[in-house]
Amino acid sequence: MIRREVLYFKQVGPENTEACLGLLEKAKQEGYKHFVVASTTGTTGAMAARRLCGPGINLVVVGHSVGFRGPNVDEFQEGHYQEITDLGGKVYKGTILTHSLETSVAELFKGSAPTLLIANTLRRLGHGLKVCCEIVMEAVDAGLIPEGEEIVAAAGSARGWDAVVLLRSAASKRFLSLVVLEIWAKPRG
Repeated sequence: MIRREVLYFKQVGPENTEACLGLLEKAKQEGYKHFVVASTTGTTGAMAARRLCGPGINLVVVGHSVGFRGPNVDEFQEGHYQEITDLGGKVYKGTILTHSLETSVAELFKGSAPTLLIANTLRRLGHGLKVCCEIVMEAVDAGLIPEGEEIVAAAGSARGWDAVVLLRSAASKRFLSLVVLEIWAKPRG
């Protein structure tokens, strides 16, 4: 039997980031090697790199794709990119799996698509948890973490983090093999 304390935050937001970082550090002490974290500007990614990177640790920081906020807009700050990679972390900026092509088609034709249904279903457990699932699959797809391994992921509902989960990784092509093993933190609302 595994016993674990779960953190339930009263609200979403960056004020939960420090507690989430503490969970990531605890996971490192417990022997977890693979970490995938969401970071729009690189701020939280750099925080994770400072506290997690070291021998045997595989940290992947996932940002939005260039152009997500508008043509040629890169939200990820160059200084954070440099710091993360200098400390041994990896940065991936790619298309959000449950967004982009199908979102544009659904908006144009006033309908829905399977990935949008998946995204909205995952949101029932919290936006950060949905993002954790997406970024782990994106990191597997990019070859930055192994498939079928236990991965610690952190993400948030807006800025900062408010969700930490342990997942068994899968490529997006094998989405139904992705397993949320444990939820370590999430907002209640």
